[in-house]
Amino acid sequence: MTPRPELTFRRFDAAQARAIGDLVESLYLDAYATAIASGDEFDSVEQFMRRFEAYTSSGRGFDLVVAYTPGGEAVGQSWGWPLAPDTAWWGGLEAEPEPGFTAETGARTFALSEIMVRRAWTGQGIAHRLHDQLLAARPEARATLLVEADNDRAYRAYRSWGWRQVGRLRPRWEHAPTFHVLILPLPIPS
Repeated sequence: MTPRPELTFRRFDAAQARAIGDLVESLYLDAYATAIASGDEFDSVEQFMRRFEAYTSSGRGFDLVVAYTPGGEAVGQSWGWPLAPDTAWWGGLEAEPEPGFTAETGARTFALSEIMVRRAWTGQGIAHRLHDQLLAARPEARATLLVEADNDRAYRAYRSWGWRQVGRLRPRWEHAPTFHVLILPLPIPS
């Protein structure tokens, strides 16, 4: 069994995240090299950074966690934000799992948008640690995320971390695929 690498985790709000946009992009380039190389427009660096700019431009509680080695190398990142009452997140949902499911208050649901780890660092539990670091301080009652239907590895990981599928959704982003919608109840922070 491979020992867990020693890491430190640093949080960034929206303004701080925008200031390290080059780092965010370099982590994406490494972690998603295969997806980028596929030529799928949704996975292009330009589309990814356009979404990142949109996510961080509103401020609205954007929360980014970056994992660093003791030598200061950034090896992974995870981010999200609380869904506002006027959120477009649920647009494209095929069916509401239950009445009121998509009603947001700004404090009900945290949207976990990204978890990524540099290829050389995968398989060491870093994605799970980023997930836990990001969600540990969240005051929302639940979290949601979207996972591509054919991403079996990610889907298995999320299921093992307690997530459950509640539907399917195709976001309004240009060239977006259809995703599975997953939900995770969050503990009340102490």
